[in-house]
Amino acid sequence: MASNRKRGFHKWTIDFAGNRRLDRQLMTQSTELKPPLGFNDNLISTQDNSSKDSDQKLIDKRSWEIALGPLKQIPMNFFIMWMAGNTISIFPIMMVGMMFFKPIQALIAIQTTFNVIEGSKTVLQKLVYLIGNVVCLGLAVYKCQVMGLLPTHSSDWLAFVEPQQNTVSLR
Repeated sequence: MASNRKRGFHKWTIDFAGNRRLDRQLMTQSTELKPPLGFNDNLISTQDNSSKDSDQKLIDKRSWEIALGPLKQIPMNFFIMWMAGNTISIFPIMMVGMMFFKPIQALIAIQTTFNVIEGSKTVLQKLVYLIGNVVCLGLAVYKCQVMGLLPTHSSDWLAFVEPQQNTVSLR
């Protein structure tokens, strides 16, 4: 330690390029130091509790973001449905296919999603996630019905029944 002071070092410094034995001596001495003025063990324990509370809040917030994800997609799906139109062409068919497959994929991978969701209200969050995906799937079925892709009339099933005629006249 005296050699450290001769070289201009303080007692809490470690010489990485010099003698390793001196470094070990300094490290053992540093554990014997008194805490600095104003140090309070109680403040550290209260900060740990507040960080645990903030961590729990962040976990709950992230879980709610995951749970509300499908419900946040509904307005965008409505807009896509409106923009695609009701004609049968490649763009509307691709949009309807996307509206079907995304919720189905989410429902297939629901277990991995539920493993991520944790917090104080996990059952409610899982239920909201499930309902959101079912609503998105219902929108896709509705779009198929509006486009005329679902067999909803008897003429769709039976060859001898006349197809339904549109009652709207264009004059």
